[in-house]
Amino acid sequence: MAEEDDLIERDAPDAESEDDDRAYALEKRTVAAILAAVDEGDAAKLTELMEPLHQADIADLLEQLKAYDRRRLIELYGPEFDGEILSELDEGIREEVLAFLPSHVLADAVREMDSDDVVDLLEDLDEPQQEAILGALDESERLVIEQALTYPEYSAGRLMQREVVIAPEHWTVGQAIDHMRSSDDLPDHFYHVILVDPRLHPVGQVSLGNIMRSRRDTGLMELTDDLFRAIPVDQYEGDVAYAFNQYHLISAPVIDDDGRLVGVITMDDAMAVLDEEHEEDILRMAGVSDEASLSDTILEAAKGRATWLFVNLLTAILASFVIDIFANSINQLVALAVLMPIVASMGGNAGTQTMTVAVRALATRDLTAQNALRVIWREVAVGAFNGALFGTVMAAVVAVWFQVPMLAAVIGVAMFFTQVAAALGGILIPMALDKARIDPALASGPFVTTVTDVVGFFAFLGLASWVLL
Repeated sequence: MAEEDDLIERDAPDAESEDDDRAYALEKRTVAAILAAVDEGDAAKLTELMEPLHQADIADLLEQLKAYDRRRLIELYGPEFDGEILSELDEGIREEVLAFLPSHVLADAVREMDSDDVVDLLEDLDEPQQEAILGALDESERLVIEQALTYPEYSAGRLMQREVVIAPEHWTVGQAIDHMRSSDDLPDHFYHVILVDPRLHPVGQVSLGNIMRSRRDTGLMELTDDLFRAIPVDQYEGDVAYAFNQYHLISAPVIDDDGRLVGVITMDDAMAVLDEEHEEDILRMAGVSDEASLSDTILEAAKGRATWLFVNLLTAILASFVIDIFANSINQLVALAVLMPIVASMGGNAGTQTMTVAVRALATRDLTAQNALRVIWREVAVGAFNGALFGTVMAAVVAVWFQVPMLAAVIGVAMFFTQVAAALGGILIPMALDKARIDPALASGPFVTTVTDVVGFFAFLGLASWVLL
């Protein structure tokens, strides 16, 4: 028994341990012990091994396992399944896990979840699965969830939780503390007590820290936070996340069209939205579906990438037409074919660098109409500097390599123009797409690549044909 306990013990981080090469990753021996318990059908041992793990770690474990092992683990561990695990799972795996869970286990798991997590869970399910989960809830809980689902997708109404701690604006600290101590249905986690008037309009909020450090006879209105923002229920969740990040909010009340309190959004939910938007931007800039995950099937992954690969194919054909215009020049001077990839590669990388900066600045709202000209000028200056620098370097290399001074001059000038064009395209294209209300992260890449390739090839081959041939 001592040996088994030693097997599952989590050691302190050790730089020399192969299991500790990634902080907070599940150790290989822990996963191996869990799979061994599954193979043996030992539910008690499995529960003992899983009990110390956080719900997020269990979700990671389920995502990493093969479908066969995942199903066996869930069937054996089912009665202990925690609802928080569902909220941590990747969407693709979550549907599979829901199908494996017995209805009574699923019902118990869903009842443990906050209302915002239940709404998030239901959003991506088919109607029969939604009905099965809603049917497991009490009537009052079901009505709350169904109302939340009537709000627009990606709105504050979908993001908020309905479990709120409120107090009349005339209460004192002592009354608030007595109320919280005697209440049986406080949320598991909350950061503020929201003060409301008789019409349930939020008029301020008091942090728990201020309540605990103040005298009992102190009025709550004397302790309200200086920064108090009520969020409209139909506000886009991206704007909500921006407000939390911009103003360092911990929680904020949500109000309906009449200004009445309907829920609260907490920092963890807002940051999850921010994280999702960053992930979507990264995937879209790479031409991958924003719903892509490692759990996708081969067909799903291929479909998610095919659209922008096709667009890239069309832009590559356009660049090839430019090359074809100068086919005779290339035939007469083979060195042009050797050097073309260098010009295209440098231009493409420069364009991608500028585009990434621009897309990120647009997403964080740092790039605005007020500073657009200054940012454009800065990027063009950076492109000109790098163009002059690497154009000079490449000219020196070509002069030594091919012993043709004019060819060296041509590639130096072409490199300069390509870098400037890449900088302009990298900043102007995302701005234009954003102005047209098209996601710049989704569409910028192919257009920037086209600009850099066309300008690079045209500048290099055109100059070479004019000067050398």
